[in-house]
Amino acid sequence: MATRLKGTNQDLGRPYNRRIVLEAVRLHGPISRAEIARLVALSPQTITNIIREFEETGLLTARRGAPKGPGQPAIELAIDPDGGFAIGLQLTRDRLRGALLDLTGAVRGRTETALPASTPDEALPAMAAMVRRLGKAAPGRKPGRVLGVGLAMPGPFDVDAMSFVGPTTLPGWAGVPVAERLQELTGLPGFVGGDAPAAALSEAMFGLGRSLRDFFYIHFGIGLGSGLVVDGQVHPGAWGNAGELGHMPIVPGGRACSCGNEGCLETYVSVHALRTALAEAGAAPDLADPDHPAVTAWIEAAVPPLRRALCALENLLDPACIVLGGELPGPILHRLAERLEPLLPSVSRRADRTTPRLALSAIGAENALVGAAVLAISGLLSPQSGLLFAEPEPPARPTTAIATEARA
Repeated sequence: MATRLKGTNQDLGRPYNRRIVLEAVRLHGPISRAEIARLVALSPQTITNIIREFEETGLLTARRGAPKGPGQPAIELAIDPDGGFAIGLQLTRDRLRGALLDLTGAVRGRTETALPASTPDEALPAMAAMVRRLGKAAPGRKPGRVLGVGLAMPGPFDVDAMSFVGPTTLPGWAGVPVAERLQELTGLPGFVGGDAPAAALSEAMFGLGRSLRDFFYIHFGIGLGSGLVVDGQVHPGAWGNAGELGHMPIVPGGRACSCGNEGCLETYVSVHALRTALAEAGAAPDLADPDHPAVTAWIEAAVPPLRRALCALENLLDPACIVLGGELPGPILHRLAERLEPLLPSVSRRADRTTPRLALSAIGAENALVGAAVLAISGLLSPQSGLLFAEPEPPARPTTAIATEARA
């Protein structure tokens, strides 16, 4: 289904108009000028001027479409895969991962490095070096082709009882202006967000979100995070910490959680919970066999609390679909999804549904890393909060859901 992005023909709307035209091409390309005009409600002359700018800067390519009748076929526009790139960084307790992403969502380069500690003193220089290395891998190495850098790291941010505690702890980041430091070190616009909301944003832009504009995404990391996607955008919450699903107390009188509560969902359902169960059974912590008795036992214990959480989410938010993704080994995630069926009755149990209640991520285990790069792409180019085309100066803080300069 075509997504409508309405523009304005007034001069003050020029930056916004450029972004919605680019978004229309990204979502629906190859696409003709006439089809763009129908989607964004701009005059043909305005669209022609914007397209000319994009072709000159290399963001778009143009070619003749397939014949559809008498006369020459229309010229169709598409994102140029070599026209622009973003770099994504994902920081964990012992590792820094990096990816070079083009504007079509394809990963064009990957790298990672072990860190003796994930402190700012260790991690920030490693980030600068990784950005330089990935930037050199951009095809053509044309100046300005790398548009920005995004960093995904565990949340929540600035919550006294919950930030920097538990198995995802990154010591020493409290009070560090991460986005500003990232920009100083790399010379690129910097964006920072939680790993789970970043993963949700990547799914919205380049995964199932291509055909599904509203869904709830659950990210299996060391902890358990999530993101509510509404009309292609991730809802941030009042303080930028929406999506801390793992700290939902779901089992009365249950296991103690690092946040201070009992029975939190991530103590039963997360990569850390799986590794803990494997260690207690004497199995290897990186075991990925869904038929191993220790894994089977963990899945059976994880299903009841997760089923209850999914039912609560459906009744509260009525999403079109709940999407599961993240760093849980693929075979185990598939088996867990199978065992969750049948889901508990909720408002989503409808006879006329055209989408499944539960689905697996189209991006897979790299969605948080891809999401880090999408933080930059979304913050610079999305209609809701673009910086790249702002005039005369970019705003101090972009307003896209998690493409914000979050304080860590």
